[in-house]
Amino acid sequence: MNSRKLSIITGVSYLVIFFAAIFANFMMLESLKQNPLETIQQQRMMVSMGIMAFLITAFFDVVVAWGLFKLYREHYLTELSTWLRIMHAAIMGLAVFALVLTLNEYSGETIAYYVDIFDIIWLIGLFFFGAHLILLAKILPKPKWIAVFLALAGVMYIADTTAHFVLPNYDAVAGIFLALVAIPSIFGEMAFTVWLLIKGGKDS
Repeated sequence: MNSRKLSIITGVSYLVIFFAAIFANFMMLESLKQNPLETIQQQRMMVSMGIMAFLITAFFDVVVAWGLFKLYREHYLTELSTWLRIMHAAIMGLAVFALVLTLNEYSGETIAYYVDIFDIIWLIGLFFFGAHLILLAKILPKPKWIAVFLALAGVMYIADTTAHFVLPNYDAVAGIFLALVAIPSIFGEMAFTVWLLIKGGKDS
């Protein structure tokens, strides 16, 4: 398979991840956090679809890891970067199990407890994902401005996970960390996706 086709497959997989993650995070998961019992009782199908969206995200994370490995396999950091992203996908898949357990619960406190477990495991996965982005920024030959945003996003993912576990007053600064993670991540990963779809692999 040539580099152009690999770039398109990787870019499309990134788009699937974006849309699946938006639904799973900002609709299903947010609803579970705000109204745990009501969401399970009244919107069970949405929760099930959100769980599937998280699994789809994990699956296409592996596809992206494979595509990036094929595109940049000559770089000495590519293999490590690939394994870090696959670890993130595997940890995400494990975290989803906690959400599956909410479907058969009738206690709001227990549902919220399982959602907290999901968040903790997911944060651990994001630590490895951040390391992947930092290495990807080093691997990516061009454009350099996208690499800068990817590196910043990677650093902030790691910083946010660390802050969750070491800061006793994390909730007081959660909004700041959310912005510091979201801004470079959106700019970097979305720009990289567009670049893969439009220009990726053409030089080869």
